[in-house]
Amino acid sequence: MQNRVFQLLVDNNAGVLSRISGLFSRRGYNIESITAGVTSDPRYSRITIVTSGDEEILDQIEKQVAKLIDVRDIRELKPEKSVYRELCLIKVRSTPEKRQGVIAVADIFRAKIVDVNVDSLIVELTGNQSKVEAFIGLLQDYEILEIARTGIAGLGRGTEDIVHLE
Repeated sequence: MQNRVFQLLVDNNAGVLSRISGLFSRRGYNIESITAGVTSDPRYSRITIVTSGDEEILDQIEKQVAKLIDVRDIRELKPEKSVYRELCLIKVRSTPEKRQGVIAVADIFRAKIVDVNVDSLIVELTGNQSKVEAFIGLLQDYEILEIARTGIAGLGRGTEDIVHLE
């Protein structure tokens, strides 16, 4: 089993995300993460999907998604030619005695404290998946109350593979 990151450009229409996720569901394919948002052209949205399977299944996923009516382009974002990022919000129980420890860990990872309460902190971290996982691992000495993760968003490096839709 291996992971593959696909970037899709799709028409910005109602139901597109539902049709894409429905294809995965009907075929029994797994979605590790999915993010979606409008592009610089409001007629189109960019969807980043991380999925897993063997080589044959991953090739089949790419072909089947490409056939969907609203999909204008699909590409694999290879790790060495792309930038991946994820946003993570983590709520940590933080008594006044332990607060400095959480802040110190956050500083090491260039995370931001975005909310302070009497008994908790919310920390915002942006980075690749391994950075997010490492940060969460270091916070295990504290009580993690909640985690919200966006999943991967990604773009290819450079300008040679930019898709211009008309």
